[in-house]
Amino acid sequence: MESVQFYFILMATPGIKTLDERSRTVFQHIVDSFLASGEPIGSQTISKLMGANLSSASIRSVMAALEDIGLLYSPHTSSGRLPTDLGLRIFVDGLLEIRGDLSKDEMSGIEERCSLNGRSFPKVLEEASSALSGLSECAGLVISPKTDAPLRQLEFVPLGDRRSLVVMVSDTGIVENRVINLPVGLPASALVQATNYINTRLSNSTVDEARAKILQEIKEQRTELDNLTNKVVADGLALWAGGEYGGSLILRGQSNLLQEVDAIEGLERIRMLFDALERRESVLNLLDATREAEGVQIFIGSENHLFEHSGCSMIIAPYHDEKRQVVGALGVIGPVRMNYAKIISVVDYTSKLIGKMLD
Repeated sequence: MESVQFYFILMATPGIKTLDERSRTVFQHIVDSFLASGEPIGSQTISKLMGANLSSASIRSVMAALEDIGLLYSPHTSSGRLPTDLGLRIFVDGLLEIRGDLSKDEMSGIEERCSLNGRSFPKVLEEASSALSGLSECAGLVISPKTDAPLRQLEFVPLGDRRSLVVMVSDTGIVENRVINLPVGLPASALVQATNYINTRLSNSTVDEARAKILQEIKEQRTELDNLTNKVVADGLALWAGGEYGGSLILRGQSNLLQEVDAIEGLERIRMLFDALERRESVLNLLDATREAEGVQIFIGSENHLFEHSGCSMIIAPYHDEKRQVVGALGVIGPVRMNYAKIISVVDYTSKLIGKMLD
């Protein structure tokens, strides 16, 4: 980002206006350096960047003051400074106020990748997640709408190690896959029985309708299935039934998050993040977060419990149906020093494009 543009972003941000010009300039150089390299920057380097305007000793004094108010921290003794999550928050709040425009080529590229062109809407969402990943060089995520369409098929596919993949196909062609744990002692034939039992009772029912009907049969012992198979049937339907919202998560480009991770503990933190994103409640929490305010939202590091130990940030925006109700969300997960200016614009434009398809 150009220094002049960055300066105006800082000036437009309420939190930075309380600092004098010298402090703003030093803070600018530290954030600029962090976003470019991820490395701490010291007073001597800043002094050279500022010319003869300020000595290293004066800059150290300014850095100490910025550290005292929580905008900077020192990762190691006698090292340079890095912006804290609060410092980055001040920066990105300014970006939301002064948002850059995408080029015509960038917009047409997103439109081409996310156009229907004979594809189903779920396929478009998958392509949107891949497009977000490619443009941001981070991980792209899309939360698909919960489907209220009638079910066409539900199948249990054995995975081994007492687990099964549950594949749901809606009448509109949406395919969702989730994993359930199986009861101890369940015979292999039980999954076939469970699949056949559910599919003979779907008859154009939604998930909630089918579940209510089947649970009533289980309660009245009219299923002609044993107790373990009944449990598999109930657990399989429970994955999708109930709740006001909550589609599935489409995640692409996860490997991009591993490129700058060189320590074992860093890899483990990223793995834990992926595991957390696989949990249904995490998807619902992300979708809830987009309902709290209109437009693009940014969660930096510890601001969201999903990312507090991963060293990652998330830029996410909702998309709406024809009734202006939030039905899903899309965004990018990347390192804390991601290219916020570009990614905010990409996420914002893509979410509005997807929303237009639902109008």
